Amino acid sequence: MQKILAIQHVECETLGDISAALAAADLVPRTLEVFSGAAYPETLDGYAGLIVMGGPMSVYERDQYPFLCDELRLIESALHDQKPILGVCLGSQLLAAALGARVFAAGKKEIGWHTVKKLAGAGDDPLLAALPDEFAAFHWHGDIFDLPRGSTALLASEGTVCQAFRHGPNAYGLLCHLEVTWQQILRMVQAFPDELAQANLSADEILNQTARYMVDLEKSGGEVFARWTGLVTNPDSRWDRPGTAHRL
Repeated sequence: MQKILAIQHVECETLGDISAALAAADLVPRTLEVFSGAAYPETLDGYAGLIVMGGPMSVYERDQYPFLCDELRLIESALHDQKPILGVCLGSQLLAAALGARVFAAGKKEIGWHTVKKLAGAGDDPLLAALPDEFAAFHWHGDIFDLPRGSTALLASEGTVCQAFRHGPNAYGLLCHLEVTWQQILRMVQAFPDELAQANLSADEILNQTARYMVDLEKSGGEVFARWTGLVTNPDSRWDRPGTAHRL
């Protein structure tokens, strides 16, 4: 079985429904728990792909969180070695930064359930083409990024111009959460009450919306992640040009 390196920054932001897609494709995740002090590998040798999950830290806080430099190094290595990458929330911001894009504070947090729309680039995208033109996705971020040079914008929301992008054929950044489960959202609202208060939101409000939107999101996310695993297991999935990672 092929192995995937999955980086998890905080306890509540797990792989969620990505786990089911990996299991269905006989891919084995090795989860590196940053919050437990796990050591980063020097290289991605032995791993067929890289997944980087979300977290409350910011890409530009590398002095405070030096492990982010290790993650950027691993993302650059995956880009160079043409290995599939999936960055979720913070992971998408790190991927954008590794590709030389600016990551910065949006000035307002986007939290809860908000509509995202497919952009023109998603029309024939291998992962997102089958999604509805508009759908509700879960959000929890205060940072956004410019579209990396040479990348394709895939999704947008009213508050964020770039919610998802693809670089080359097999590196994807998803700022919004398509992987969340009910339990994961419950743990997030319990873990970050101060952020909810700052956004004038309540846990009950988010959980009520979750009951409304979760079933459809599970279907959409499941399709996206199943297709991402195909980038790993399909031997014909190759980069059509070298990655253009920005060196730190």
